[in-house]
Amino acid sequence: MAEHEVSRREFFKQVGVTVGAAALGGLATSSLIPQRVEAQTPAQGKIPDTPYKVGHMTFLSGAAAVLGAPMLKGHILAAEEINADGGFLRKRKIETITADEAAGTDANVKEFKRMKLEAKIDCFTGITSSGNTPALGPVAEDLKVLTLFADGCTDFLFDKAVPNPKYVFRFTNIQSADGVTCAMAVAMTWPEVRKLAFISPDYSYGRNAFDHFRIAIGKLLPDTEVVSEAWPKLGTTDFTAHITKTISTKPDLLVSSVWGGDYIAFYKQALGYGLFEKMKFASTIAFGVAPHAIGKDHPQGVIAGVHANYYWNFPPGNKWPINNLFVRKYYNRWKEYPNFEAEGAYTALQMLRLAIERANRLTGGWPDDDAIIHELEGLSWESPAGYIQIRTDNHQAYKDAVTGFSYDEKNFPFLVLDPSRMITIPIRNITAPPGWPKGEPTSTYTWIEQTWPKLRS
Repeated sequence: MAEHEVSRREFFKQVGVTVGAAALGGLATSSLIPQRVEAQTPAQGKIPDTPYKVGHMTFLSGAAAVLGAPMLKGHILAAEEINADGGFLRKRKIETITADEAAGTDANVKEFKRMKLEAKIDCFTGITSSGNTPALGPVAEDLKVLTLFADGCTDFLFDKAVPNPKYVFRFTNIQSADGVTCAMAVAMTWPEVRKLAFISPDYSYGRNAFDHFRIAIGKLLPDTEVVSEAWPKLGTTDFTAHITKTISTKPDLLVSSVWGGDYIAFYKQALGYGLFEKMKFASTIAFGVAPHAIGKDHPQGVIAGVHANYYWNFPPGNKWPINNLFVRKYYNRWKEYPNFEAEGAYTALQMLRLAIERANRLTGGWPDDDAIIHELEGLSWESPAGYIQIRTDNHQAYKDAVTGFSYDEKNFPFLVLDPSRMITIPIRNITAPPGWPKGEPTSTYTWIEQTWPKLRS
């Protein structure tokens, strides 16, 4: 970005922000070069028929399950599709071993080790919480376990915990994209706001989302100030004190990164205090839950983020048939609509299949992990969320970032995101580029701080 002062309008044009259905064109013309799934060819060489064991861990119980349980469903849908065709290379069927992420970080590390050393898994997938991937990533590298994180988005995973990954990959958008996308949506929609309040969970995701939003909004709306911060513990059921504190400071805007069942509890309690009538509201991940978890009582017209990732009704019509097919298959299987976790887990397993097939054509027989990793690096695919590509330098998958506005669609018993108002931003323009120096607290944080211009109205 140029260092000279520019207008917000000019800046948004420079970074390629689009609104509504036209955003798909932004995906199609992004720097990601799509590579279509090749027609299946017979496997080369001798392929064993032993099961391919996959360990899958996500939240299967507790308040976070409305975010995590769809991840397992997306994984199962992909596994069933692959197995229906005979398995990987039409010979090795997927056997999934599950674990509940709700057990806590220390227990999750122990379970990961048990899966590898006792259950003899070939691959590990899943993880919802950004508090878990920095703990599990180094273990995966030490145990040499091919690991496909579907979420656990924190920048710290590859900035600090595993700065030179070999076995670890991640398929969700990086967390800094989440806070930055939310900030850009606020600046585009409500540039008049000045007094900001925050309610975010008191652990890595909430703290990092606060930092990323603040560094971006400080560039986009430099006259803003924080008048209130509230940090509920993850798993909080009573938000009364946080809500009343926020209202008392009379902010123009409340920003929240509360997620999962915690968010459902928060918004329903906030309704009783008239919070949404007293201030504007923006969230990084409100509509990241299973879509049916959002009631008709949810406020309309707020920025209801989806972790900068994916929403099932966008783009509308038949502009992206791949997503229409995924949503239909998912609904037919589970009688509900997918969230971004479901799409991420589905995409991770499908890209693994593609990498295995390519490695087989090069090496013959069952490819070893080194060959599969070689094919995963740089791999791109036309996913339900649009074009996605795994960067070779940090094993992070990137797709264009999205957020949207809550909308009462009469044909559904829950609020959805308005497909005509979805905001899409090319991912390359809001995350640190390859080679950017590692910084505190993350590469993207320092990249924005040092390179984004000062904006004027």
